[in-house]
Amino acid sequence: MITSLSQLDLNKRYSYAEYLTWQFQERLELIKGKIFKMTPAPARRHQRTSMELSLQIGNYLSGRDCDIYTAPFDVRFPKSQGDENTFTVVQPDICIVCDRNKLDDRGCVGAPDMIIEILSPATSAKDATIKFDLYEEQGVKEYWMVSPGENLLDVFLLDDNGKYQWVKKYTENDKVKVNIFDDLYINMTEVFKE
Repeated sequence: MITSLSQLDLNKRYSYAEYLTWQFQERLELIKGKIFKMTPAPARRHQRTSMELSLQIGNYLSGRDCDIYTAPFDVRFPKSQGDENTFTVVQPDICIVCDRNKLDDRGCVGAPDMIIEILSPATSAKDATIKFDLYEEQGVKEYWMVSPGENLLDVFLLDDNGKYQWVKKYTENDKVKVNIFDDLYINMTEVFKE
C-alpha cells in the first residue's frame, strides 16, 4: 500500500487505477501518467478569487442544465474505457460541465465545457503550457487563466480546428462574457476586490 508520496517513482508513468489506491494527504495530478505535485493550500487571494467566480457563475447556473465544480474535483481524460487506461487526472480550480453523462461519483470523465485556472507563482508555468495544451487537445471549449496577483484574465476559445484562440486580456475594470453561454458576464471588479 502506498501511504507516502516518497514511495512513488516520480519518473514512472501511473494510471488513474493506481492513483485511486494511494493513501496519503498530498494532492497531485497525473498528466499523461506523469505525477505533478500540487501546491499546499492556496493563498487567501487565490481562494477569494475562486469563491467570487464560483458565486457569479453558480448563481447564473441555478436552475440550468450545467453544473459548476471547484477543486479538489477530479477531471479524467481516459485513452479508452477503464481506470487502468486513464493516465490523466487533473483538478482544475473551477470547471463547468453541461453534459451530465460525463459525471460520476468520482468526478468528470472527459472534457468539461469550461475550465478556469487561477494562477499562482508555483503553478502558472504548468497552467500556461502543459495544462493549456492538455485542455486544447481534449476539447475544452473555453479556458480562462486568472492572475489575481496582477488583476488580469486571459480568455481562450477553442476554434473549429480544435486550437485555442486568444480572445483578450481583461483587467479588474471589465465585465467579461462567458462565451459558452449567451448572457453570462462576470464582473471582474468583484473578482479582484481585496
